[in-house]
Amino acid sequence: MRKSFSPEFMARVALSAIKEEMTMAELSSKYEVHRTRISKWRKLAIEGLVDIFKGRKDKTNKDKERLADELYKQIGQLKVENDRLKKNLLPFWLYPKRRWSVA
Repeated sequence: MRKSFSPEFMARVALSAIKEEMTMAELSSKYEVHRTRISKWRKLAIEGLVDIFKGRKDKTNKDKERLADELYKQIGQLKVENDRLKKNLLPFWLYPKRRWSVA
């Protein structure tokens, strides 16, 4: 059965790995966790730190992405509407000399 660890425990182990005061083998035996798992937690912790300092840029990027998605949606709707109008006007373009009378 697979062991599950609390986020606090994973953070503590990752922080110990980042400090590099002990080797991976020592950390593994101390916390009773495999070395590869400690390495993964360390990597995730470092990536998480980078994301903390990116905070503002990510907000503006998300806003830009949301705006771009909305604009692409509008473009798609306008294309569909334009194609429908072209399809309905096709008979007028095919027979320009024919007189259409209202009876």
